[in-house]
Amino acid sequence: MAKFQTCLSTFFVTLLFSSLVNATFYQTISPTLLRSREKLTHIRFYFHELITNEKPSLIIIDPPKVMSNSPLPFGSLVVIEDPLTIGPDVESKRVGKAQGFYLSATQRPGLDLEIVMGMTLTFLEGEFNGSSLSVLGRNEIINPVREMPIIGGTGAFRFARGYVLARSVKVDYHKGDATVEYNVYVYHYSSTTSSSHDYFTEGLQFMTDPILNKI
Repeated sequence: MAKFQTCLSTFFVTLLFSSLVNATFYQTISPTLLRSREKLTHIRFYFHELITNEKPSLIIIDPPKVMSNSPLPFGSLVVIEDPLTIGPDVESKRVGKAQGFYLSATQRPGLDLEIVMGMTLTFLEGEFNGSSLSVLGRNEIINPVREMPIIGGTGAFRFARGYVLARSVKVDYHKGDATVEYNVYVYHYSSTTSSSHDYFTEGLQFMTDPILNKI
């Protein structure tokens, strides 16, 4: 009898372990549910770097310990919180902010700057208020127009993909102040219909097997 009870206990332990391993904690969703609502949006705004301002919008947190005639020597690390406005005048209506960092990534001397930027563009006005785009890419400042990829987003920009074109409007290479026009082209999903969360089951379903509810 004792041997039978031991075997029975082993059986239930094995069954319980198997149920835990096979518990459903994910859900497969057809991409067509989202693709039917995909749209392309163009957004234009102006990005301002303010160095000579009373409250600078960027700071060099790791200046390299090398002699250089470049305003941003190779290896410099900069953190930014730059205002985004609707027009080229920094006093025009503010529509968002850029927060992130960039690295000086060229060893060439002088004003021929190349940086790698990683930043979040957060919108504070209009249809996209509270939503953000994530940008990561190479920015060769000396070029008239630079292209950087959009790698994601939040809010109205979930599953975002696209690119930004940055065009310098006004730059003081010695003081650091700059105004840059940004044209954003982004694929995302319409915010006028139900949220993409509607297609996801709320929470992770770890307890879907009836035997687990008895634990």
